[in-house]
Amino acid sequence: MRAPVDTISAPPFPVDLPWVNVAPLRMDKQIGRPVLIEFWDFCRPNSLRTLPYLKAWHERYAADGLRVISVHTPGFAASRDEDAVRAAVARLEVEHPVCIDSDGLVWSLYDNEGWPSRYLFNQAGRLHDFHFGEGAYDETETAIQELLGVHRDLVAPVRPEDDPEARIVVPTQDVAGPWSGPYVAGAVWAVLDGRGAIRCNGRTIPVEHPGAYELIRHPMSTEAELELEVSDGVECIGVCFAPGLAPDGA
Repeated sequence: MRAPVDTISAPPFPVDLPWVNVAPLRMDKQIGRPVLIEFWDFCRPNSLRTLPYLKAWHERYAADGLRVISVHTPGFAASRDEDAVRAAVARLEVEHPVCIDSDGLVWSLYDNEGWPSRYLFNQAGRLHDFHFGEGAYDETETAIQELLGVHRDLVAPVRPEDDPEARIVVPTQDVAGPWSGPYVAGAVWAVLDGRGAIRCNGRTIPVEHPGAYELIRHPMSTEAELELEVSDGVECIGVCFAPGLAPDGA
């Protein structure tokens, strides 16, 4: 959606929330600069798939005045623990500010509905652009450049299926809990907690922290069979499927 939204003001951050990489921020203190807010969860594959773009925009535009803020609102018990969030931020090499929204207070202020969700506010603190879900990376970066008054080549697609011109195949729906069976996808992920190992199609994958683990990646959307075995000490919260490129001629 690209409807006029510049009458919507940025909600304030509740006081006393923990932050990573920065002292607690206030939205009213950001007036004069554009602010990009993205809700994410380190246990959700689609959040991890969008993260490279957030990191790139922070690196490219912070010096021009853009403030990128990731609001971490957990969707699973495994991603609710503050220490686990801090460890994930370090492991994923996130350098921009992260607000830890464990109780969903910021989420409620935005009336947010899913992960990832992206809100771009202008220098007056008014909503300029927004997007729900993966994708629309070119549109978001173009809107950032409009607010900053700069023009540069856009970040190249991280994956072929991110190209706006790519033809993709809708993948198999996500499945709760450990699961094995036939699927159609460009990649297969599992949301895991605990410590130990899993076996995916005969390959052993160590599990050292809670998070989303990419188990299989195909060069394009593929029909295949998943055989997943979970060892003691590991909980498989769900299996997730990412879209892939449509095969030639499909």
